[in-house]
Amino acid sequence: MKLLRYGPPGQEKPGLLDAAGTIRDLSGVLPDFSGDALSAAGLAKLAALDPASLPAVSGNPRLGPPVAHMKNFVCIGLNYADHAAETGAAIPKEPIIFLKSLGALCGPNDDVEIPKNSQKTDWEVELAIVIGTKAKNVSEAEALDYVAGYAVCNDVSEREFQIERGGQWDKGKGCDTFGPLGPWLVTKDEVPDPQDLAMFCEVDGHRYQDGSTRTMIFGVEKVVSYVSQFITLHPGDVITTGTPPGVGMGQKPPVYLKPGQTIRLGIAGLGEQVQKTVAAA
Repeated sequence: MKLLRYGPPGQEKPGLLDAAGTIRDLSGVLPDFSGDALSAAGLAKLAALDPASLPAVSGNPRLGPPVAHMKNFVCIGLNYADHAAETGAAIPKEPIIFLKSLGALCGPNDDVEIPKNSQKTDWEVELAIVIGTKAKNVSEAEALDYVAGYAVCNDVSEREFQIERGGQWDKGKGCDTFGPLGPWLVTKDEVPDPQDLAMFCEVDGHRYQDGSTRTMIFGVEKVVSYVSQFITLHPGDVITTGTPPGVGMGQKPPVYLKPGQTIRLGIAGLGEQVQKTVAAA
């Protein structure tokens, strides 16, 4: 299933995308995509519905993040061998964990704000894992039992804030609009191998990133298990798993975002995002 949330910011309703590409309203079935709705039992109930029996949503509504009431927006850094190489960083011996501010979360096609005094805002297409069941100290063998599905994330990053302003990655990762998520949550039954997904990112039509989750250093099972040793994961939490090479910082010379540009990114089977860049107020 492809599950989504649509409507104005803060007023999103749950929905699903049917086989014909029509959004179907789920607000009469459940209040939102959070809590038990994302569990295996909750998803099974949704899968048993006939999409044709649900109201069709007309027009082209805004899409919000496909999950609600997230507690943790977790990120894994330098998790692609070829991306680590382009940045000159050593291959991590263990997953690098940092957190995005929950305020960074936004819809997949919402504008991305270039922060005040930013000179080095960058793009990163990433596979996001969506947690469906509370996970604490889980093993790699059982890790996928706690996963509801996957989504596309743009881990927007301000490199000067991240690297040159005191060593804390969070300040370069947590700005408003720095976490576009979606367009939908694709349930894990439709993603037979999350370690074999093509992914891309373009800016103004130029393709900078053209990679695959095959080059991830730590795969989905390892990442979920590892993070759960340190952070209790809750339904609706997201772990975004790193980016392949081709980020702006890795260009020679580096290339960074400025207001008035268009970012387009996607992952095979998980959909695409398109964002306009604007100057932050």
